[in-house]
Amino acid sequence: MKQWIEAEWERQRHSLILWCPIFFASGIWLYFSFPFEPSVNHVVLLVLALIIAMVSLGFVFGSVRFCGYILILLITGYLSATYRSYSVAAPVLEFRYYGPIEGRILKIDKSSSQAWRILLDRVIMTEMRPKRTPERVRVSLFGYLPDDILQVGNRVTLVANMSPPGAPAEPGGFDYRVMAWFDKVGAVGFSRSPLLEMRPYGDNGRWLDRLRARISKKVSNSIGGQNGAFSAAILTGERSRIDPEVLAQLRASNLAHLLAISGLHMGLLTGFVYLIVRYSMAAIPRIALYLPSKKIGAMAALMIGFGYLFISGGNVATQRAFIMVAVVLVAVMLDRPAFTLRAVALAAMIVLIIRPESLNEAGFQMSFAATTALIGVFDMLRKNKIWREARYGRFRRLVPFFALIVTSGVAGLATAPISAFHFNQLANYGLAANLLSVPVMGLLVMPAAVVAGVLAVFGLSDPAFWVMAQGVGWILSVANFFSTLPAAITPVKSAQPIVLMLFAFAGCLFFLVQGVFRYSAAILLFLAVLIWQQTVRPEILIDENGALLGVMIDGQRVLNKETAYRFSAGSWLENDGDLATQQQAFERDGFLLDGSQTLAVLKNGWQLVLERSKPKDITCSQNQILIAPKWLEAPLGECFFIGQSDFENGAMAIGFVNGIPEIRHAAPDFPQRPWNNGGRPYQ
Repeated sequence: MKQWIEAEWERQRHSLILWCPIFFASGIWLYFSFPFEPSVNHVVLLVLALIIAMVSLGFVFGSVRFCGYILILLITGYLSATYRSYSVAAPVLEFRYYGPIEGRILKIDKSSSQAWRILLDRVIMTEMRPKRTPERVRVSLFGYLPDDILQVGNRVTLVANMSPPGAPAEPGGFDYRVMAWFDKVGAVGFSRSPLLEMRPYGDNGRWLDRLRARISKKVSNSIGGQNGAFSAAILTGERSRIDPEVLAQLRASNLAHLLAISGLHMGLLTGFVYLIVRYSMAAIPRIALYLPSKKIGAMAALMIGFGYLFISGGNVATQRAFIMVAVVLVAVMLDRPAFTLRAVALAAMIVLIIRPESLNEAGFQMSFAATTALIGVFDMLRKNKIWREARYGRFRRLVPFFALIVTSGVAGLATAPISAFHFNQLANYGLAANLLSVPVMGLLVMPAAVVAGVLAVFGLSDPAFWVMAQGVGWILSVANFFSTLPAAITPVKSAQPIVLMLFAFAGCLFFLVQGVFRYSAAILLFLAVLIWQQTVRPEILIDENGALLGVMIDGQRVLNKETAYRFSAGSWLENDGDLATQQQAFERDGFLLDGSQTLAVLKNGWQLVLERSKPKDITCSQNQILIAPKWLEAPLGECFFIGQSDFENGAMAIGFVNGIPEIRHAAPDFPQRPWNNGGRPYQ
């Protein structure tokens, strides 16, 4: 038995390096999972523990040394996330503000309600000290918007209603405050006043953003319609011209990833440039004999990818994609194997060191899940005798087609659990839609974009744009076809974070472990699916204002508002795995309106009462939940009372434990994290 264990351990030795980013990421996950921010004393203790662990490695061997490496990676990951959180610290608005705001437009996009939205920096707010003024604010615009003013780099002023970034819509829900903290956004709000341009002072900069805006406008106008809007989005990252209906079709057909400038676009672009440069040099014998065409092609592709990184806006997904592509191209220049799991591990470590918060983003998880699965599966195929015979036998012409099916299928399976976890839906025809669309993106759209960029210097880009438009038109047609098929989407209810962790570790075990132990991943997959199926949604949900109420009746969420509080209502229904709109949920039976009261009877016999009026003399009874946001004190009686003080901790969910109501708040029990502590990282 001992010999067998030693043999298996030796078998895994060469792949142990691949676990470095996983344990490093685990340390980052611990930082975000803890309900408190580490104090200075905690950080000092962790640094000392890290030093002791590193020194001790020289005196231990075998499995003890391996455990020491794990401890070092965990501590390092935790400390890197702590430092990152501290380094981006910026003021957060601590109260509701209504008044003038002045700032420079940093970014322009559209909100979920399709209103124009601007991100401002260099902010000035009336009668607010600079040290307390948020570094960046995001404002949705509903007033008069002159086109010549709504441009990146312009310094503008407006009157706006502002508040701190919002808390989760329900306990355990998506917390926008975390994202806002790392983006240095200290306030969000809206304005119904006209947008006015201020006299610019100094150097407004943002020349690159202005260049992006001009390129986006040029591409969109040259192609026209939604084809032009899609083309501008994949080249510059500017999506404001895309219709919401088109976006919905892309999501329903699992083609929305084609809009995100990520690994696919960066890989297609740099791959096309690499092939063009290399084969162009190979066509000239004298050059091919004396110059390393492969390395020069990789260098050219790297430079083009670097330029694409800036032209496309350089968001987190694009940065991640460039790092992954750069690792591959540098490996080519160094005559090292390019597509290996070690290259993926190196890219993951670089991304996590630079931006530890990326670990919680769906883009990061889906990118590395797909890349790891693809490299792992094709590595298995290369070792398979049947695959080798097919590659060089009489069926070799069919190998590219089969590889395309394998690529789409593996990438789809690897990212499906992550997509379902974050977006609460599965596209049932996603595989077919991707098989019909991704080759067109790689063989037609991106090459045409490169040619258009070259010809634009001579004013001859229209033919290339026409070719690009045909490819984009095909992709949008595929999205429209599959999104309108019956049962195009399967809704999925939200799951606990442990589910995603189990899926992730199952994938790591299967692709990183050698031998029979890799099949233990099936146990983790089974547990993940089992826990997901056993997830129970809250029976009662109340928004942070005490105005929106959602009750689960006969397996469906019933809402008491038809149109108001759309964000919270949409989040609740989405997390329920319910495709109904807010209006449809409002029209369901379950609520009874009686003056200022909204009444509902739960399946266990309890009565739910939402009282919207000011305090008055009433008597409540047993087995009754009284929700009164304007009341400070409970009325006479024995009901379960929820008053004004309960709403200080944000939205809440109510469930029953042993027949007794139990409240869970959206705000944590220990609100010492910087993103929910007024921007103060360490207290």
